[in-house]
Amino acid sequence: MQIKRTLTFIEEIAEEAGQRANPPLRKVAVAAIIDNPFAGRFERDLKPLTDASENIGRTICTLAISMLAPHKAQSYGKAAIIGFQGEQEHGVSMLTTVFGNVMREAAGGGKAWISSITKRAAPGATIDIPLAHKDALYVRSHYDGITITLPDAPLPNEIAVICAFANRGRANHRVGGLAASDIKGVDGLI
Repeated sequence: MQIKRTLTFIEEIAEEAGQRANPPLRKVAVAAIIDNPFAGRFERDLKPLTDASENIGRTICTLAISMLAPHKAQSYGKAAIIGFQGEQEHGVSMLTTVFGNVMREAAGGGKAWISSITKRAAPGATIDIPLAHKDALYVRSHYDGITITLPDAPLPNEIAVICAFANRGRANHRVGGLAASDIKGVDGLI
């Protein structure tokens, strides 16, 4: 499967509620638009989508990490939007461990489960991609997200596969919980 188009998104927050963010919070997302080979029909074996997700993931994660520079990834999330001729399961099959492992590698490692969302939608869809710390889900400061809109995708026979990364937790986070500096990094939770 070949990527037809790539869409990129950068959000950088330098100030929140009158407080400077140091360093600024940079969130990035990259969407790959591909043809859905199973659009309009039921296919029991979705392994071709899962297999294709590795190379697609490598391409978009490399681009996303370059957009995050000079910062390193501290959190991540993933998403897929499936055109209406496809099934939600088509997007889910592209976000399995195969794609997740590529994201972990791009982020320089990661023990935590990667938050994700999938949905079927028409072109012009907006999606909120959840973000969480790459090494410990219980780090509340990194519970965040990035909202993106795909202006003309996915078409009914396409899938948008999306990776997202951020360089730090929310600006002004102050709700307690496990601090990023206290991560044990053993089980992906704490």
